[in-house]
Amino acid sequence: MLNALKKIGHFAGEEQGNIRKSIAVSFLFAIFYMFQIGAVYFVILGMLGKDTGINPALLALLFLLISIFGRALTNYFAQLEQTHAGYFMVARQRLAVANKMKTVPMGYFDEANTGNIVGTLTTVLGDVENTAPVVLINIMGGFLNAFVFTLITLIWDWRIGLIVIVGTLIYLWVTSAMEKKTAHLAPKRQEAQAELVEAVLEQIKGMSIIKSFNLTGKGDKKVHAAIRRNKKTNLAIEKMFTPYNMAQDLVLKLFSILIIVVAIYLYVQGTMLPENALMSVIISFMIFAQIDSAGSSMAVLRVVSSSIDQVENLKQMPVMDIHGEDIRPKKASIKVENIDFSYGSKEILHDVSFTVPAKTTTAIVGPSGSGKTTVCNLIARFWDVNAGSIKIGGHDIRDYTLTSLMDQISMVFQSVYLFQDTIENNIKFGNMNATHEEVVQAAQKAACHDFIMSLPEGYKTVIGEGGASLSGGEKQRISIARAILKDAPIIIFDEATANVDPENEDKLQQAMNSLMKDKTIIMIAHRLKTVENADQILVIDEGKVVASGTHNELSAKDGIYSRFLQARKTAESWKI
Repeated sequence: MLNALKKIGHFAGEEQGNIRKSIAVSFLFAIFYMFQIGAVYFVILGMLGKDTGINPALLALLFLLISIFGRALTNYFAQLEQTHAGYFMVARQRLAVANKMKTVPMGYFDEANTGNIVGTLTTVLGDVENTAPVVLINIMGGFLNAFVFTLITLIWDWRIGLIVIVGTLIYLWVTSAMEKKTAHLAPKRQEAQAELVEAVLEQIKGMSIIKSFNLTGKGDKKVHAAIRRNKKTNLAIEKMFTPYNMAQDLVLKLFSILIIVVAIYLYVQGTMLPENALMSVIISFMIFAQIDSAGSSMAVLRVVSSSIDQVENLKQMPVMDIHGEDIRPKKASIKVENIDFSYGSKEILHDVSFTVPAKTTTAIVGPSGSGKTTVCNLIARFWDVNAGSIKIGGHDIRDYTLTSLMDQISMVFQSVYLFQDTIENNIKFGNMNATHEEVVQAAQKAACHDFIMSLPEGYKTVIGEGGASLSGGEKQRISIARAILKDAPIIIFDEATANVDPENEDKLQQAMNSLMKDKTIIMIAHRLKTVENADQILVIDEGKVVASGTHNELSAKDGIYSRFLQARKTAESWKI
């Protein structure tokens, strides 16, 4: 139990202060609760005609008012600090994971890991957010309050106090046994929660496939299996809790009855005053309230602990070395030297070398799956090479900080992702400090200003997640506007014109030509007009550079490039 409480405290980080304040205020709440018991005692004295010097009804009223207002005030502040701690501690953990993900190799984000990340950051951390501060405060505050309550009872009557101590110890023994039992079930519950989120996420992503192949009710077996497992683990925990909860209640009820029996016996024997005997009967219904509150929270302590373990495991995701320098190279040249790279055991690139002089354009062509996109991703350091080196401006990219490296590169991906935000904010991802006028200028260069202005709210139009409300060509042009706005010295195009409709291709090509001025360009392309004006062309096949040169040089030779040209000319000659 102590380790789990320490774990929550460590997880809280900067919010430990608010949790301590809440515990302290909860302690004051218990003191004000004692005033309520004092009010009852004065009522008993008044009923028995005991002389208190002051009207017992007035004393009872005074104590009751102090109890009511004191508990209301302390409960308000306790809830305030508790809620603040819960939301902010989890918010900081989510931000910590998000920041760390920026340094994680892209290969980590496969489908399984994506589901685990989403499940952990939503469901699992949601449990922590709503439960951890409550558990910590209830347990710590409950034990402190129970200790004070027991101490006062011992001073008031040691015999009743002794019964309270024995009952409390037996209750804690049962609770400890339950907490240990939870140890092996709690991790399974959290895994099932994350698995359910992963399955639902996959189902939503593949909904178009499910509908197009009429698999409704058939293609959702994984979701149903995840739901069943989630149900099974939750029921298992509840079934495990039930006998222990019954034992806890039985212990407290039996010792409450024992207090009543002993109080009556002591009164009959003449060793306890009648007012104290009556007070003991009343106290028997209240005495274990604080320890019961702490014990109930301990039932979910292991679940919270397991949730925190899952978050900490996620934070152990592999990261690339980012302890570099803030480098600002004088030239935006790129030098790739003898690099090897594999996805797991599958080798993708082998002994690849080439140089891209500053302010030149290099086109990369080759069959699908040859490694073209991988080369570009390695230059941007989405992964680290297995062997060899990549240098920008004469500096190994591993010597850069992540920020300074990304300042050198803009990327336009073949598969464009836009965020659920305004079009203007999506373009401003290239430069968050850009003015509206600069955004418009970038959009005009990317040939997307006209279609943006035709939308109901222009640049303030909110687009769906992933850009679902836009066509492929529109999304591509917005991503190019984003790259134009960033104005990095190196630009990498991964099939930037792939999704552009024919009537806008010429405009977009002009915009790209304007963007390329005084930039170092690497482009992956299959369209002839995109590559033929490049300063050099690299032909990659089966993970190796098999040819390099200008368009005229390569087209004069028999090889992959000349066959590529013939295939493109044939394709472009097709007519309907």
